[in-house]
Amino acid sequence: MKVRLGYVAISKKLGKKVTSSSTVTFTNYNKITTPEKKLEKLKLVSSSNLKDLETIIKYNIANNIHFYRITSALIPLVTHPEVGYWGHREFLKKDFEYVGKLINNSNMRVDTHPDEFNVINSINPKVVENTKINLMRQAEWFEDFNYNLGKMVIHVGGATNGKEAGIERFITNFNTFPEEIKSKLIIENDDKTYTAKETLYLCNELKLPMVLDIHHHNCNNNGEDIYSLIPDIFSTWKNEKLPPKLHFSSPRDGEKDRKHSDFINANDFVSFLEKVKVFDIDIDVMLECKEKDFALFKLTEDIKALKSEYSWIDETTFVV
Repeated sequence: MKVRLGYVAISKKLGKKVTSSSTVTFTNYNKITTPEKKLEKLKLVSSSNLKDLETIIKYNIANNIHFYRITSALIPLVTHPEVGYWGHREFLKKDFEYVGKLINNSNMRVDTHPDEFNVINSINPKVVENTKINLMRQAEWFEDFNYNLGKMVIHVGGATNGKEAGIERFITNFNTFPEEIKSKLIIENDDKTYTAKETLYLCNELKLPMVLDIHHHNCNNNGEDIYSLIPDIFSTWKNEKLPPKLHFSSPRDGEKDRKHSDFINANDFVSFLEKVKVFDIDIDVMLECKEKDFALFKLTEDIKALKSEYSWIDETTFVV
């Protein structure tokens, strides 16, 4: 079983000056006096974000990091109802193409995780419509990168009128979405509402891959043994070109604490790997922790100390 480790959005090693998440608040945008200066501000910030994303991708390549989550804040205000699309695809066309070339040439896996206010199964039609717009903007990033393997991780959503009704709404609303969105969605179990088993049911109904979040399962389950579900979860990826994706994090304070710790508990991680290696399926694991790439490299050192028999391919990839 080959394991690749990844991290989310921010490189701690590169420091605070390198960020692809700089933003423009709508309040500050409104204070700008002319349309020309407003557009100039949006162009300045988005161009800086793409340049810093380029820096991060090059850093990942140099350090053999093959799995990375791109921030959802890449293009400022493009989904705000009073701003909307302002021409970034044309303005940044060459920038997107260059970053996409770096990603594709290095065989890096990248994805996004749209913010939690994107709710496909909302009972509010306006929320559903806004979600469709927001997801389309991110789907376009992959098109502009010319990166055909891009996926967007999303949760099932709310449970107004019960979880069965929530799942039915998801299915109904999902089927109204354009193919550009539907083909890129993967669904993750959450830490409050929809369990891994319930999420797996939805993924099977829609024939979508499921992202298993181990910590979310620990916080939110109905007593299911997650290892009995994993073969079926992995099976949702059988028609995909990339291996199953998982999320792993450690609780900050106590087993059921939903907040993420700074680092990964290596003993827990190794214990998990030892249990899933019997399935002999390659996996990509996104580490969700406050210390980002620092935590990734600390985990690699901890694993080497705990399991000398694991065979390392490079700095972040190993065979169990």
